[in-house]
Amino acid sequence: MKILITGGAGYIGSHTIIEILENTNWEVIAVDNYSNSSEKTYRRIEKITGKKINYYNIDLTNLSLTEKVFYENKDIIGIIHFAAFKSVPESVEKPLLYYHNNLNSLINILKCQAKYNIPNLIFSSSCSVYGNLDELPVTENTPLNTPESPYAYTKQIGEKIVDDFIKINPTLKAISLRYFNPVGAHKSGLNGEVPIARPNNLVPYITQTAIGKLEQLTVFGGDYATNDGTCIRDYVHVCDIAAAHVQALQKLISDKNFPKHSIINLGTGVGVSVLEAIHAFEKVSNQKLNYFIGNRRDGDVAAIYANNDLAKKMLGWTPKYDIDEMMNSAWLWEQNLNKKQ
Repeated sequence: MKILITGGAGYIGSHTIIEILENTNWEVIAVDNYSNSSEKTYRRIEKITGKKINYYNIDLTNLSLTEKVFYENKDIIGIIHFAAFKSVPESVEKPLLYYHNNLNSLINILKCQAKYNIPNLIFSSSCSVYGNLDELPVTENTPLNTPESPYAYTKQIGEKIVDDFIKINPTLKAISLRYFNPVGAHKSGLNGEVPIARPNNLVPYITQTAIGKLEQLTVFGGDYATNDGTCIRDYVHVCDIAAAHVQALQKLISDKNFPKHSIINLGTGVGVSVLEAIHAFEKVSNQKLNYFIGNRRDGDVAAIYANNDLAKKMLGWTPKYDIDEMMNSAWLWEQNLNKKQ
């Protein structure tokens, strides 16, 4: 059974490929244009799993190139669509880039899914669709507020596109996974997040400061209405996120009575502030971080964390790793990256 992974050389995509190769008999076809990743990722996957995969260097906003993948692999039974630009601040600065890339790539994937009658789709969504909220934790029935960034809006629109598309295609099903804040790295220390430029996410920012690549860590805002004034997020280990994608696709393939389109939160259900995350890293690494409290960053919400009951009920998914394990694996990966340079 062939599974198409878009954004396969990326952070979550690569960990999901590893999860598939280590725990299923599926064959993986990967697509990436390396705008935020590198072909080297596939060599890391091979080193960890001992298995080669078939991959394409393709920009999914090009329909004819996208269709080439489907034409050459007519026996694909499932698609996991990760490929998207994901930086909140960059999306504020370059909204048209995000609307063009994130929406056109999705539309082209769906056109091919319909044309080649591929029954199962997992869409990579985000907790950013909820915007700023008054009540926590977030359930799947929490009303969506105005998105705080163009990135978040592409995920809101993307879910709606998937929903409308699935309704008119009786043989197709989809799950949209709204995940919270993926962090950490593979337990081997051989694969993790590799920001191409200066990191936008907290944990690579922490580890790069600790290793000396960056002089200082900026905490964006210390005056939020939270326990310590810093933003609160639901950090979830990337390997837990990867496992959820595999379990979701397995459900669609095996359960003929599964709903046509489900929306499911992926989070630990625990809110962790930026300062708490920093202190967790300092504990597991046994070193002090050089950080300071700066101004708020455009597009950030104050606090968000998940109610993950639906993921447990529908997918049988329970996250395994806590914040200390997330930080420890990320630090091991950063140290291994530094040895290679």
